[in-house]
Amino acid sequence: MTSIDNIIKDSIAVKQLILNDKALIEKINKAAEMCVESLKKGGKIHFCGNGGSASDAQHLAAELSGRFYYDRAPLNAEALHVNTSYLTAVANDYSFDMVYARMLEASAKKGDVIFAISTSGNSANILKTVEKAKEMGVTAIGMTGESGGKMKSCCDILLNVPSQCTPRIQESHIMIGHIICEIIEATMFPKK
Repeated sequence: MTSIDNIIKDSIAVKQLILNDKALIEKINKAAEMCVESLKKGGKIHFCGNGGSASDAQHLAAELSGRFYYDRAPLNAEALHVNTSYLTAVANDYSFDMVYARMLEASAKKGDVIFAISTSGNSANILKTVEKAKEMGVTAIGMTGESGGKMKSCCDILLNVPSQCTPRIQESHIMIGHIICEIIEATMFPKK
């Protein structure tokens, strides 16, 4: 039988590894700074992922475009998968590998930011999106697991959670995403 205590301890252990990794902490801060810089210049923050990572993408986009801690103006942020008619049409007419890259091409401009979320770092459609981002001058921030997979060599910033366990990686992605959202909100809309 699975021990609830052990699952919680494992989750805490991964977060402790992140806390102790000063280079990763600096990359998280740099990612937030890049988002602020883009937003201040009229840019947009895009998110993409598959499965649970798609949920994380939508969750984090909503934190920025809605609100996080307090009332303030909305920020331009969106998950690339929220139009299911588009998603199914492109998957059918082109391939599932192209669903996010094509939407990024339609909705992004130079200076924007894309959060490409893949626990393995090897999802073909996420890799195609990062490739498209590079062509367009869109900053690509990868959120992966420990190895970084193929995304390790192609993202501007790689936020690779020190774990090989998908649930622990996803829990940490949300924590990191919340940290970034909090930094963005506090920087863009400082409390008086």
